[in-house]
Amino acid sequence: MQEETKKIALVSGASGGIGRAVSVALAAGGAFVGINYNKSRARAEETLQAVAAAGGSGALYPFDVRDAEASAAAVADLVDRHGRLDILVNNAGLIADGLFMTMSSDNWHRVIATTLDGFYNLTRPAIEQMARQKSGSVVSISSAAALVPNRGQSNYAAAKAGLNAASRSLAAEVARLGIRVNVVAPGLIATDMIQNAPKEHIKQLIPMARIGQPEEVAAVVAFLCSEAASYMTGQVLSVNGGMI
Repeated sequence: MQEETKKIALVSGASGGIGRAVSVALAAGGAFVGINYNKSRARAEETLQAVAAAGGSGALYPFDVRDAEASAAAVADLVDRHGRLDILVNNAGLIADGLFMTMSSDNWHRVIATTLDGFYNLTRPAIEQMARQKSGSVVSISSAAALVPNRGQSNYAAAKAGLNAASRSLAAEVARLGIRVNVVAPGLIATDMIQNAPKEHIKQLIPMARIGQPEEVAAVVAFLCSEAASYMTGQVLSVNGGMI
């Protein structure tokens, strides 16, 4: 995004990991970043500090993406304050792994709702604003789990596969409005989400034989949000060290 003038961005789930790295990458490219978080204000403030250290600026937006009213209010606030919304990154998500036969209804629905309801709740008002502008970029963070079977993650895989499909359908709907919609599907990335994963075993399945860094995912997101990707929409880009 180095060539662009200031854009207005909103990143969900930005209090750490990939969301923080994305916020910093967008800020380094000149964007003002709305930093969404749900639980940890302290971690979100660390993201805001990292954005400032990258030479950017931003603001905190505490809300649960499963809350449609709060999600729409955040989009409206950014537009009221800055006159537009150029970038939406749907990153909020969670895992609640378990075998399907013993998985609780709550664990199934929490994972699905955070990813898919969250996508709907934020993207719909964002798209309405972007349509008025006749420009905008939506990038959602999926997962290799949507493409490769992973024992114990039927809820997570379903959510991320749904995110891929919804994004591609939306891309076809809004392309003529000047809006691009893409997906980034990370593999094993060094975040809190994989702290209990059998990392050494999984690395044996990765041709590059290492775990990826959040900044490597963020660089692809920033590219998709930039004019360098102006002819790309409806794509699912894997960032996984060659795993699939």
